[in-house]
Amino acid sequence: MLRIRNLTCYYGRIMAIKGVSLSVRQGKIVTLIGANGAGKSTILSAICGLLGSWAGEITFEGRSLKGLDPPSIVKLGVSLVPEGREIFPPLSVMDNLRLGAYTLYRRKEKQAAAEALEEIMALFPILGQRARQPAGTLSGGEQQMLALGRALMARPRLLLLDEPSMGLAPQVVEKIFQTIKFLRNQGYTILLVEQNARAALEIADRGYVFETGSVVLQGEAEALLDDQEVKRAFLGKDYGDFYDERH
Repeated sequence: MLRIRNLTCYYGRIMAIKGVSLSVRQGKIVTLIGANGAGKSTILSAICGLLGSWAGEITFEGRSLKGLDPPSIVKLGVSLVPEGREIFPPLSVMDNLRLGAYTLYRRKEKQAAAEALEEIMALFPILGQRARQPAGTLSGGEQQMLALGRALMARPRLLLLDEPSMGLAPQVVEKIFQTIKFLRNQGYTILLVEQNARAALEIADRGYVFETGSVVLQGEAEALLDDQEVKRAFLGKDYGDFYDERH
């Protein structure tokens, strides 16, 4: 579904991504793991059209994304849940969700937007209970649900998730990851950027390990969980609390 070949990204004169290639098959969860600053989020920015300067090839369902602006990429079926959630705090929960469906409303697909809203309310009932509440008054976990729901309102075929566990309590993180796995089982294709390497690999089908803008290791998620180098670098004490909470 998504293919990236020899991608090189710059911030000014600084090379952030160095000739990266990866792919995401339909109906799978692929995770990008690595330390802060390794370039994982830059990959998502390039896919979404948020990064102006990149070279190489990015194709979605066989179509090049080169030169397309973010709204055009959303229309093709790609939605992003950004790092830090980036909801609109003064607006109500309902208005935040409706903003996610702006491409549907522009195409006068109001029925599709209504169906998407119904599905999101079933997935996150708390959002229905908070529908008229300003989004900024929600808890961190509820805001993450809102950000995810807003992305789903566009009816994407590819969902990009940037650090969905950031700043959340372990119990909430577990619920978010259960939801991500549920969405994969419902047919969504997911590219997940995540600091919590163990949690990400436990639900993913495949993973890529990033280091200073390059892929240094890739493979099936189960194999990466057992890889000694991955264990040493990413699955040690820093990630143990979440694992202990679940097991």
